[in-house]
Amino acid sequence: MTQEQVYRRIVDILQETFGIDPARITPQARLGEDLDIDSIDAIDLIVQLKPLMASGLDPDAFKSVRTVADVVDAIYSMMGATAEVRSGT
Repeated sequence: MTQEQVYRRIVDILQETFGIDPARITPQARLGEDLDIDSIDAIDLIVQLKPLMASGLDPDAFKSVRTVADVVDAIYSMMGATAEVRSGT
């Protein structure tokens, strides 16, 4: 899965689960300030993203996440780590 595909999936989740207008969702959009995602919503987002990861998500990786781009980077990074573990690199 590419970073763009991860981004599209996150946009879909934000739209479908939280009713956020896709026009408001940009890579620079701040989860709390711009999209009104609170800590409980953030947990729901992580749960929705969990199926993207074969080995599950590390909640600690999301402590410094502030923007949609941060979420994409965290997920993509974990996906790369998971792929490396699977391929033995």
